Amino acid sequence: MHPSLLVPLALLLATSAIAQPTPPQPLPIDARIPAARDIAYPGTIEIEVDASDTARAIFRVKQTIPVAGAGPLVLLYPEWLPGNHAPRGPIASIAGLKISANRRPIAWRRDPADVYAFHVNVPEGVEAIEVEFQHLSPTEPNQGRIVMTPDMMNVQWEKMTLYPAGYYVRNIEVAPTIILPAGWQDATSLDVAGKNGSRIAYAPVSYETLVDSPMFAGRYFKEIPLGEDVDLNIVADRPADLAATPAQIAAHKKLVEQALKLFGSQHYDEYEFLLGLTDTMGGIGLEHLRSSENTHPRTYFTEWNKGSAGRDLLAHEMTHSWNGKYRRPADLFTPDYRMPMRDSLLWVYEGQTQYWGNILSARSGMMPVEDVKAELARTAAYYDILPGRSWRPLIDTTNDPIVGARRPKPWSSWQRSEDYYSEGMLIWLDVDSMIRQQTGGERSLDDFARAFFGINPGHEGIATYTLEDVVRTLNEVAPYDWATYLNRRVEQTGEAPLEWIERGGYRLVYSETPTDYFKSREKDRGILDLTYTIGVTIGKEGEIEGVAWDSPLFDQGVTTGSKIVAIDGRAYSNDDFRRAISAAKGGKQPISLLVRKGDLYRIVALDYHDGLRYPRLERVGSGPSTLDALLAPLP
Repeated sequence: MHPSLLVPLALLLATSAIAQPTPPQPLPIDARIPAARDIAYPGTIEIEVDASDTARAIFRVKQTIPVAGAGPLVLLYPEWLPGNHAPRGPIASIAGLKISANRRPIAWRRDPADVYAFHVNVPEGVEAIEVEFQHLSPTEPNQGRIVMTPDMMNVQWEKMTLYPAGYYVRNIEVAPTIILPAGWQDATSLDVAGKNGSRIAYAPVSYETLVDSPMFAGRYFKEIPLGEDVDLNIVADRPADLAATPAQIAAHKKLVEQALKLFGSQHYDEYEFLLGLTDTMGGIGLEHLRSSENTHPRTYFTEWNKGSAGRDLLAHEMTHSWNGKYRRPADLFTPDYRMPMRDSLLWVYEGQTQYWGNILSARSGMMPVEDVKAELARTAAYYDILPGRSWRPLIDTTNDPIVGARRPKPWSSWQRSEDYYSEGMLIWLDVDSMIRQQTGGERSLDDFARAFFGINPGHEGIATYTLEDVVRTLNEVAPYDWATYLNRRVEQTGEAPLEWIERGGYRLVYSETPTDYFKSREKDRGILDLTYTIGVTIGKEGEIEGVAWDSPLFDQGVTTGSKIVAIDGRAYSNDDFRRAISAAKGGKQPISLLVRKGDLYRIVALDYHDGLRYPRLERVGSGPSTLDALLAPLP
């Protein structure tokens, strides 16, 4: 280096060192949203929902919100929704938001860190603010669940209201009013304070109760009493869909009777089954303390004898009145709809409800006993072969409502989904069989249900519980190391809990012919279910809806969304695929499939030769069966 360059270079290096920019630091979050406090809100919030615009599926909302004085106020849109176990509040559905006081507009600003919160500065001299907006419900299924059609609607108040931050929602009193289309009838667990034409005013309740009190309304409506203070309220697409036979009504009445005998008490003054029989409004099964939201196809009554798949829904949702709504996991309870929910005990909340949904369906006749056994067999077989159980314990699936948000998955058998429902049910089947075995049939999970969920008769609030409470009550029913057992089943990977089958006097077998229930379930879901044969489910026109991890078609690189165009050179049909699988049994020649993915076609050689496989439970021996005893009606 030339000596003349030494000084400039040194100066350059020094300058460079001095000019080095400071690394950025994050701006602090402006935490101006007050946390919920267990104090009363000052005043009653008036809510008016105009639900008459069925042509455009628009709910128009007006709220009058009392305020304690001038200064900052935060209004919240419900984010963490009860029964959803996740942040599912459709905030994007809110439009046209205007806030005013004394007929003068007030500016609002959405919180940049919490988009469910709206900041308002209340002027001096204002005692209440007026809030107006529209809840723009979906008009197509790809926008979300359809809740309003020309013939019926499902009103969920949390989707169309704001509430003030800083208070437990049980301490915020509201007075709701709704305007329905002319001539429509409605059902809800709210008490009516007055009617004026199509305008219905309800008695004031807490905001928590309002959110827990949805409505079904429709042009074609029927109310059927099922017992003391329990009604089946049906809205339908067509009047003929409402025709229920005496035997069908009797099964629904027996469901209520068997539930009350099981739990030994109730936590509602009235219970309203809200049932939509529809091919146009979106499907739902959602629990509440004093009601439940349910939908079935229009053929629910008219094709009752053609299959029972899905008919455990009403039993499942009513069970939630005790399990989930009244008795609620302590980490799932939140004081408002902004605080995140923690779902660690969903294998109790949903898993035992799945269990009782099936058991009560059998006991009441809502489903034939043989169909319930077929569903238990299908579930047992599914988890017996589920590859995702090798790495992901059941406890982690309780996070799936938040992690997965019920979005489609490319490899659901490996990733797993909300398995706390059905695998949770298997755990409780196992627990019941163990209790019956240890007590010589003197006690069962029925005793747990009565002791755990039937506490505080008549109380309509919430009683929380922990895992320790579950273990303690199990030990009171039948002493055992339940903590270790549940830890192994819930926290660890390993084999599925299937010992209840043998204890119950049965064994899990496979045959080449599906049960009647299995066929009804395929029809109900619109699929060809070859899960236990080659690990695939197929939807309309040969489109593959699911491919199991490490299955024969997985090994061939076939994925969800592919379409089977032809089988052995002929156009695809479900019947031809079944026949081809049967014909290949015991042979060596693979089945030739023409598969399309996008605009690419290829031949896939399905080298499978074990024939069709459908699970069922087969009775072993002739002695007493604890499973049969479990499914028998309570006297």
